[in-house]
Amino acid sequence: MTGPTTTVVMLSPGFPAEMAFFTRALASSGARVIGVGDQPPSALPGAARDALAHYEHVSLADEAAVFAALHGLARHVRFDGVECLWEPYMILAARIRDAFGLPGMTVEQTVPFRDKERMKRVLDAAGVRTPRHVSTSTVAGVWEAAERIGYPLIVKPIAGAGSADTYRIDSSGELAEVLPLLRHVPEVSVEEFVDGEEFTFDTVCADGKILFENVMWYRPRPLQMRMHEWISPASIALRDLSASDLQPGREMGTQVLAALGFRTGFTHMEWYRTASGEAVFGEIAARPPGARVVDLMNYATDGDLYAGWAEAVLHGRLRTPLHQRYNAGSIFKRAHGAGRITHIEGLDALRAAYGEDIVLVDLLPVGAPRRDWRATLISDGWIVVRHHELQRVIEMTERFASDLQIYAS
Repeated sequence: MTGPTTTVVMLSPGFPAEMAFFTRALASSGARVIGVGDQPPSALPGAARDALAHYEHVSLADEAAVFAALHGLARHVRFDGVECLWEPYMILAARIRDAFGLPGMTVEQTVPFRDKERMKRVLDAAGVRTPRHVSTSTVAGVWEAAERIGYPLIVKPIAGAGSADTYRIDSSGELAEVLPLLRHVPEVSVEEFVDGEEFTFDTVCADGKILFENVMWYRPRPLQMRMHEWISPASIALRDLSASDLQPGREMGTQVLAALGFRTGFTHMEWYRTASGEAVFGEIAARPPGARVVDLMNYATDGDLYAGWAEAVLHGRLRTPLHQRYNAGSIFKRAHGAGRITHIEGLDALRAAYGEDIVLVDLLPVGAPRRDWRATLISDGWIVVRHHELQRVIEMTERFASDLQIYAS
């Protein structure tokens, strides 16, 4: 998709919140952007609303309605591409490409990014080390898979996003307790629990070439973040990607992209590093990471990955190469108690200790209602710190996790 009159259909241009910045980046990079989404026009974030040449308000869950709207628009304007960075509607985007003869990922290419079991089968065939895994849509199938794989194991939706409806199971008793919680999930993946640290391998690609990569270290693993309310989840985008202990994961990431035939756009892969240094694949999505990780990358590079993605999609390149200049860490805070935020403790001392190494403090103000920590990783606010030295960032993230406290009642 190149040229000054390139017209791009953007599905869900304003939700989740980061989508507005991708929409704005497309327009800033030279595209005419037509939005199709289920947010009322008045609810669109300003960054998206101002970037759109036209907006169709239609339920994205109603595929017939989406196609009717697009066929109507096609009488007046030629589409050059369609983009969707929100996981639930990536298959819809692929169907639109197939129907209108547009470039980009087909349905066949998209399915392995959405179906975790299909994904692992493709990678197994390519020789990638994946956890032992079985998919099933029945309770009996879960029990049979658990017996075959052994405990501990992980049970999660084959088409899920993040850690939603994902459980670590250590015994048959725990499995019996968890199964009723998964009744609403039509098909699950039962897989080996890999004991190790968890990292990401995130890329912006154009025509099969990696233009930018990011490795982020989860502290602790996302599954633990979701299990324990008292945890302040932290993640660190790492500056030195040449570190020897990261190479197995980076090499695996490149192998995974090739095996899945990914060409252009953002990807977000998760992988494990075991105590022996082995890299084990977790999962991959053909979209950017959520939970403000793109913003964290921007702090790490002093760059703009929203614009970088748009340049890759529209022009097949990055106008300005992006490189990690800092280790950048994010810390998400969860208030103690319920109700409204009453007070915050420890922030002044941390600001005095770390000064300009703290680059963002975005906490709910006193009086605001506390958010549901199970529904959003960002919870009641977040902090970003950065420094050239990794140990300094580790120290800062741990101090913000332990010393900064938010209270609600």
